[in-house]
This record gives sequence, C-alpha cells and structure tokens, in this order.
Amino acid sequence: MGLSVSASTAVVFLGLFIAAGTFYPAVANGAELVTDAQHAANDRALDQQNTDITVTNATYDDAADTLVVNATNDGSTALDVDEVDLLADNAYRSTNVSVEGDDATGVWLPGETASFEADLTPAPNRTTVVVDHGVRVSTTVEVI
Repeated sequence: MGLSVSASTAVVFLGLFIAAGTFYPAVANGAELVTDAQHAANDRALDQQNTDITVTNATYDDAADTLVVNATNDGSTALDVDEVDLLADNAYRSTNVSVEGDDATGVWLPGETASFEADLTPAPNRTTVVVDHGVRVSTTVEVI
C-alpha cells in the first residue's frame, strides 16, 4: 500500500494542478472583459450626461421647399457631424450640414452652431435633431 497510494495521490494532485492552470486564465479573461465593458458603459453614460444641444430655430421655406434647422452644441463634448440625424415628422431626412458656415468639417465643437438643410415637401410640423449618445431635441417648424 505504500508506493501505489503515493503515486496515485501524486497523479490526482497533478491533475488538479493542471485543471486549475487551465481554469484560472479563462476566469481571469472573463472578469477582465466584464470590467472593460463596465468602464465603457460608464464612459458612454458620462458622454451622454455631458452632451446637450439646443435648436435655435426651425423654418420651412414654402417657396423653395426647404427646411432649415439651426442648433447649438451646448454640451462639453465634441459631436461627430456624420452621427447627427434630422427627423421631420418622424422620418429621417437627408441633409446638408454646415458647422459655423463650414460644410467640410466633421466635428461639431461645444459652443458652435450647426445648420441642417433638407429639401422636402410638404412642410413638416415637427423636427427632431438626434446626436451622439442618444441625445435629441424636438421643436415645431415655422413655415415662412
């Protein structure tokens, strides 16, 4: 009973050691992924909290069938112009966007005013500007 018990005990402990060596990295990687996801969610929530826009005016030119919406970035985050959507009566509209008169820029910085111009008919009743982080603001349209 001497050598066989010692050898079998060594084999069992070796198997447990190998199993623990395989199990630990999998658990550590999973915990790291969860932690990274929580940090990313916290960053998104902070960006959303720091994002604010104000629609200064929304006018529809009946003669030219053109909707013009001017909005100001009142938050402290820079916004991606390509990620801004304009809705007129709850329908997405293709727009020409210019920030402070520059239609080539892709960044809408805090304090700057962006102008969205869309050709459409008939005149919409409401318009909504949706920016990064799910922030949106709606307003009624003035027909001129």
